[in-house]
Amino acid sequence: MGFARACSVALVGVEGVVIEVQADLEPGVAAFTLVGLPDKSLSESRDRVRAAVVNSGAEWPQKKLTIGLSPASVPKSGSGFDLAVASAVLAAAGRLDPRALTDIVMIGELGLDGRVRPVRGILPAVLAAADAGCRQVVVPESAAAEAALVPGVSVLGVRSLRQLIAVLNDEPVPEETQDPEALPATTLTGGTGLAALGTGLGNTAHGRRGHDLADIVGQHTARLAMEVAAAGGHHVLWTGPPGAGKTMLAERMPTLMPPLTREESLEVTAVHSIAGILPPGKPLIDTAPYCAPHHSATMQSLVGGGHGVARPGAVSLAHRGLLFLDEAPEFSGHALDALRQPLESGHVVIARAAGVVRLPAKFLMMLAANPCPCGRRSSGPHFACECPAAAVRRYQARLSGPLLDRVDLRVEVRPVTRVELAGTGTRGETSATVAARVLAARERAAARLAHTPWRTNSDVPGHEMRTHWPPATGAMHRAEAQLESGSLTARGLDRVLRVAWTVADLAGHDRPTEQDVALALHLRTGIPQGTPMAIGAGA
Repeated sequence: MGFARACSVALVGVEGVVIEVQADLEPGVAAFTLVGLPDKSLSESRDRVRAAVVNSGAEWPQKKLTIGLSPASVPKSGSGFDLAVASAVLAAAGRLDPRALTDIVMIGELGLDGRVRPVRGILPAVLAAADAGCRQVVVPESAAAEAALVPGVSVLGVRSLRQLIAVLNDEPVPEETQDPEALPATTLTGGTGLAALGTGLGNTAHGRRGHDLADIVGQHTARLAMEVAAAGGHHVLWTGPPGAGKTMLAERMPTLMPPLTREESLEVTAVHSIAGILPPGKPLIDTAPYCAPHHSATMQSLVGGGHGVARPGAVSLAHRGLLFLDEAPEFSGHALDALRQPLESGHVVIARAAGVVRLPAKFLMMLAANPCPCGRRSSGPHFACECPAAAVRRYQARLSGPLLDRVDLRVEVRPVTRVELAGTGTRGETSATVAARVLAARERAAARLAHTPWRTNSDVPGHEMRTHWPPATGAMHRAEAQLESGSLTARGLDRVLRVAWTVADLAGHDRPTEQDVALALHLRTGIPQGTPMAIGAGA
């Protein structure tokens, strides 16, 4: 009779729970029972672990074996418990000293030959282990760099179960060749089928170098809106005919975003680790992610979901970055309206039979839409729209009022003229120049909000903004008049004030002036307010 315990981590969303893996051996008919609310892939670990132990040169105990996963109330899924199960079994059988497993968290899948293979969610699992007070973790060698991102934790990367047995027994560590078929932890896919749904997960900021804002010809108002959006984290809608440059604008937005802080990088990397889409050779994502799902994407692929435990969707993969919805009216109405809650709260709560999952979803949303089904409405006299008025109304109504009310900036993108395309010496500002102004504006906002839980103007609740950071006296008269007339909602008025603060930060003003509010109102409503479309105009 023998008993031993080891530790692993169960992931629920991006949060982890340290699980105690208990192994109990008793005399009786040889059997292997796994209890503790395991899913199908975890239940299959019985065959994987048995084969891995035997093929690693250890003897499998011919007794009644019971493996308990505690706490039993937490749903457990995946193959990441294999290493802990094998270690607990070997310790109960006397092959390992049970004391050697104390306070060591083990994460990894076992191949039938005993090799240790990577799994999703290494970073959030190690973060959970560190929060629980564990200071030693064992992970697959290919995921050691990702696990080492967590400070204060000693990481051991192993290639096989044989190596782990040797380390724990203070024996010579055998050499193991690198498994040519082993996928690094950064290239795992599957789960929610996000790649198959065309969510553009490869289009992250680190994969879009080479795009520059100077490539954009003309589009002064749209470029200004990009700068304001990047500086304050404001959502933006571009409306214009096909070929006007809406997608080009969105693709260059990542070049304006400030680099992520260490805390933000860990948040983003944790989400991408769970989804299994970390870029190869880059365990830490330090730039704002960029996600561009196809308009055929389902609601589950946008907000998260799937069978069993919910997986991150596009809104979570764009956390601390950019979500671009091209051809926005072509998306499902249910999918678009599902974005309303994360746009306000910054997270997604998904309820399933297996449990409730809370996923981060703080992102900057960019929408691009044609003005009508044919796309030629308001394009000029040479491009007559052929759509009936009823068809135009139906098309525009696909973007619901509550969703548009959450969009801070609404910009009409006009077609580029021949003169602008043929112009020489009129190249616009580069991304580096604009990004420097964006970073300076963000630093001004961060200094103002230093002793608050917010970091950008778009984060600040309307009541707090009006109470603690009011604009200059009389600056809001125009916006308040539009509230009285019904052109603006109360939420829209708060968003105008937030945008005005961002304009003031870009212009270097201590408080938003009347001209700053007028520019914010123009960007919000698309209606000229009689002031130049320039930062600091009239100041």
